[in-house]
Amino acid sequence: MRTFTKLTIALAFVLFAALGAQAQSGYSTGIGLRGGAASGLTVKHFIKSDAAIEGILSTSFKYRGTVITVLYEKHAQAFNTSGLQWYYGLGGHIGFWDGHDYYDHGHRHYDDNVVGVGIDGILGLEYYIRDIPFTIGADIKPYLNIPRGGGFWDTALHVRYVF
Repeated sequence: MRTFTKLTIALAFVLFAALGAQAQSGYSTGIGLRGGAASGLTVKHFIKSDAAIEGILSTSFKYRGTVITVLYEKHAQAFNTSGLQWYYGLGGHIGFWDGHDYYDHGHRHYDDNVVGVGIDGILGLEYYIRDIPFTIGADIKPYLNIPRGGGFWDTALHVRYVF
């Protein structure tokens, strides 16, 4: 658990190190919820007008685990619509799972704990509602677990309060 605390502090430091950047979309930082295969807390902070760092602290109830993901994302206006942005990016994750629920090879369960690292990609669409300072969006986030596990697709909807 000490590793988890250190990673959370490091994630917070990276996300808030560049406060003050103003994005094309009109906000610099957003904090909210992400609901999908892996649900949890999401924080996005713009470090340039078209680039952001997003941190996701998620849980997967099916596998009883926690995952910390950090992504670097590029943003651009979508469909010539003010407030609508599409984004894509790359990053990585580290996850901690209960082996009893993570494995299921031939209906045999393993009782060890699993720590996995991996590579993540993301492609999404986000809309900034200026009247109420919120964004809503959807994304697809493929990832690959290394050394255990394989590749997976994570799709999600999110809502963030922005400032």
